[in-house]
Amino acid sequence: MALDDDFRRAMKGARDLVFLPLGGSGEIGMNLNLYGHAGKWLMVDLGVTFGDPRAPGVEIVMPDPAFIVERRDDLVALVLTHAHEDHLGAVPYLWPRLQCPVYATAFAASILRRKLSDVGLAAKVPITEVAPGARFKIGPFDIEMIYITHSIPEPTALAIRTSAGTVLHTGDWKLDDRPLVGPATDDAALRRAGESGVLALVGDSTNALREGHSGSEAEVRAALTELIGRCRQRAIVACFSSNIARLETVAVAAMKHDRHVGLVGRSLWRMYEAARENGMMLDLPPFVDESDASFIPRDKIALVCTGSQGEPRSALARIAADDHPHIALEKGDTVIFSSRVIPGNELAIARLQNGLVRQGVELITEDNLPPGLSGPIHVSGHPRRDELAQMYQWIRPRIAVPVHGEARHMQAHADLARSCQVPHAIVPENGMAIRLSEAGPEIVGRASAGRLALDGEALLPIDGPIFRSRSASQWNGVVVATVVVDRKGRLVGDPRIAAPGLIDPESDQEFLDELAASISETLARLGPKADDETIEQAARKAIRRAARDVRGKRPATEVHLVRLP
Repeated sequence: MALDDDFRRAMKGARDLVFLPLGGSGEIGMNLNLYGHAGKWLMVDLGVTFGDPRAPGVEIVMPDPAFIVERRDDLVALVLTHAHEDHLGAVPYLWPRLQCPVYATAFAASILRRKLSDVGLAAKVPITEVAPGARFKIGPFDIEMIYITHSIPEPTALAIRTSAGTVLHTGDWKLDDRPLVGPATDDAALRRAGESGVLALVGDSTNALREGHSGSEAEVRAALTELIGRCRQRAIVACFSSNIARLETVAVAAMKHDRHVGLVGRSLWRMYEAARENGMMLDLPPFVDESDASFIPRDKIALVCTGSQGEPRSALARIAADDHPHIALEKGDTVIFSSRVIPGNELAIARLQNGLVRQGVELITEDNLPPGLSGPIHVSGHPRRDELAQMYQWIRPRIAVPVHGEARHMQAHADLARSCQVPHAIVPENGMAIRLSEAGPEIVGRASAGRLALDGEALLPIDGPIFRSRSASQWNGVVVATVVVDRKGRLVGDPRIAAPGLIDPESDQEFLDELAASISETLARLGPKADDETIEQAARKAIRRAARDVRGKRPATEVHLVRLP
């Protein structure tokens, strides 16, 4: 790792505090943040993000923890701020490399245990449940979990106190006086932290470009209740499965209009079970299983579906493709997208919504609300500019460190912090080691901050040879040639060629013949002393030359040489 002497000195000093993000800075998703102090490391969050175009065929991507894996003897713990996938989704895959204690609230622990059970780690990962508002010590770190508001139960900010100063790590948050599930933000605890002195605020930047306030879940409940009442047949609501308040809202709205509520999608059921396990949603009628929902009259059912981000294997994607085993749409049904578009998912969501419209259903999104609706059908779980300004008024840090956003979001956050009289602001990048001190932030080194893709059951680096080859094959195709020669290197029969993704064997016989002829002509010029490696390289060059001349492509090429005795 490219770390300089200042970094090494900072890690040893009891008066030094280092912040090092390995994921979640310059992007929305796959959060992994490290705090270094007195020779020890504290990890905050370990999440995933959606598939990366550089890794064809992959749906889950996560940060590469190689830096901290090399130092895992000094890693005191992983603390999870809340249960969203981009904050804890990588734990089942990466914990075996870290082998550290995990601290989480009861709800986050419930979600995590279900994920760990899927990979056989439920009994191996030491999880300590911490109540929001509690304060505890891990190594040289004194941590207070402060209840905040977000779009999932039990979100927390972390006041991380050290001998070098206090950091407020906000996690994901917003201000909502009527969150419907759980209490409102504990502004008294935030004020107390600010009054005692905060060195740095490391905070959510998702909505830093948006003016005003994010809005309340109570407003959404009023709007969805009215909207479901307008539906003539089935009402299908697409939302994030983790938004327990939104699930409760659909249930309350459906009951008001004499409808049952069905959940369609495994993740919805898991969130519902975790919520009930932690004392939530106990006063609601049971939800209907998707297999039973099809037997209920269409004007007496409301369905909640996963897939609001266009995920290809989600329940809503299968419904839109008319490929779901239990749920089929008809003209007159209404699909309501009670969610926002996460940057990067625009094309997938557009494809999904177009597929729904082709089935004749009415599609309602934030962009085409029916006239006269009383409020929004979705509010963000992240703070807009007025909320960010309020947080800075409470905390009054010496340093602002925007995270959880693309570069444009983080820069806007830094500019806003300066306008709130914060003396110093720095926009970090993944892998940037930043010393935090009263004098301001200082970059003291850089660590590798790659990405790992879950490819089947293997974790592979996105910038590694497998995905480079796969990406090249996706653009240029593949040619595989089997060449049989005798012991003097002379061809025995015509080369056998397959070219998936480049050639249609039913209509491109002429091109196949040209490839075979190019190989034959090239090998004929080699002579009897050519060894196997020379023959393979010559055949490979002949294939690529012919493909370039005829098709303008440079395919990935493999030559299988068989030499007869």
